[in-house]
Amino acid sequence: MFTTLEYLLSQLDTTGPTTTGQFGGYRLNSHFQPIYSLSHMRLIGHEALMRAQNTESQAVSPLAVFESCPDEDAQTRCDQISSMVHLSNYQRQDRSGEWLFVNLSPASFMRLATEQRTSSIDRIVNQFGVPTESLVLEVLEAQTTDTAAFEQAVRHCRQAGALIAIDDFGAGHSNFDRVWRLQPDIVKLDRSLVARGAREPRIQRVIAQMASLLHECGSMVLMEGIETEDEALLALDCDADLVQGYYYGRPQPALMPKRHAPDSLLKGLQDLSAHRERQRQANHERTAPYTKAIWHAGVMLGASRSLEQACRSFLSLPNAEACYVLDAKGYQIGTSLWSTSAQAPDTQNATNPLLDGQGACWARRHYFRRAMEHVSQPQITRPYRSMLGSHQCVTASMAYRCQDEQGNTVWRVICGDIRWD
Repeated sequence: MFTTLEYLLSQLDTTGPTTTGQFGGYRLNSHFQPIYSLSHMRLIGHEALMRAQNTESQAVSPLAVFESCPDEDAQTRCDQISSMVHLSNYQRQDRSGEWLFVNLSPASFMRLATEQRTSSIDRIVNQFGVPTESLVLEVLEAQTTDTAAFEQAVRHCRQAGALIAIDDFGAGHSNFDRVWRLQPDIVKLDRSLVARGAREPRIQRVIAQMASLLHECGSMVLMEGIETEDEALLALDCDADLVQGYYYGRPQPALMPKRHAPDSLLKGLQDLSAHRERQRQANHERTAPYTKAIWHAGVMLGASRSLEQACRSFLSLPNAEACYVLDAKGYQIGTSLWSTSAQAPDTQNATNPLLDGQGACWARRHYFRRAMEHVSQPQITRPYRSMLGSHQCVTASMAYRCQDEQGNTVWRVICGDIRWD
C-alpha cells in the first residue's frame, strides 16, 4: 500500500535546530558529506547520509535501522522519511547551485517514479523548495530483479529533471551492460576498488581504463571513500571527475561553505606533476637495462649475428623471459628463444598451445607498431597478461635493418618479454 505524502510529512519534526524524522522507535537525522570536482577545484555538492538514535538517544547504524524493518514496505517508508529529513535540512541551510545526492533503495526509487506517481517527485521537492535539477538520486541497480521497471523509473526521474547516479560500481553484480542501458549521469566507483587501486599498480591500470569506458558511456566518474593521499592521487591519475571521502571532508550536519576548496584538494593537484614524474623516473630506471639490451640485440642482428648471440645479454637480465623476431608485417620468424628461468615450451609448460609463436602475427600489438613508427629506437609497452601464465609482462622492442637470405635490405623487429609482477 502506497504511503501518502501527508503521512510522511507527519513523521517529521521541524521545531528543533534541525529537522528529524520518526520511524519505528528511531529518530532520524542528516549528515552531509562534501563532494568536489577535480577540474573545478571546488565544492559541487553534498551526499546526504542518515544518522539515527534509539529511544535512549544512543547512536544506531543506518544498517541496523533498515534491518529492523519487517518487510519491503517498511523499508521503503523508512527510506522516504529519511530522504525527506535530508531535503528539509538541506533547504533550511538555504543553498542553491549545488547538487544534493540522496540514496534510495531500488524499491523506494521505483515506487517514487512509477507511471501513476510521476508527479510524486515534483510534490516532494516543491514541499521543501529544492529544485528537481539539484537532486542526484543514487541507486543500487544491481539489487533489483525487475530490470524493465527499474529502467522505466530512471526515465521518469530524468524527465522530472533529476540526475541519476549508480552507486558502488565495481562491487557485487555491477557491469557495463547496465551502464549502457541506464546511461546514468554519474557512476560512483566502490570504495573497495579505490583502496585496492591505491595499493596495486595492476588494479590502478584497470581502474583508469574503467573510468575511460564510463566516460565513453556518457557518465561522469565519482571516486568515493577516498581516505589517503595515495587514493587521492589515484583519482587524479585515473581522470575521475568528482571525489568524496574523509580525505576531503567528513560528514557533518552543516553544509560546507559555497565553492569550498579544501587544502587536501589543492595539494593533490599541485602534487600530481611531481607524482607522475616520480613514476616516470621509477619506470625508466626499471626498464633502462632491458631497453639497452634490446637495442644491443638489434644492432648485433643487423650485423648478421645469430639470435642466440644477440639476445644473450637481454636473457641474462632478471625476469627476462623470451626473445623473438618479427618481419616487417608483424609475423614471427622462427621460434622464441627462452631464458633459462622462463617456462619454455620444452620444459614445464609444454601443454600451453600459445607458446609456439612461429608464424604468429603480432602486427596489432603495441610493441610492433611503436617499433615500426620509431625505427632504431627501443620501445617498451605497458604491462599486459603474459602467455606464459597469469602474471603480467612488458615487451621491449626495436626495429632494425638487416639483409635477408636473398641479400635484400629488410626491416625486422626484435622483441623481448619481461616478467612484470
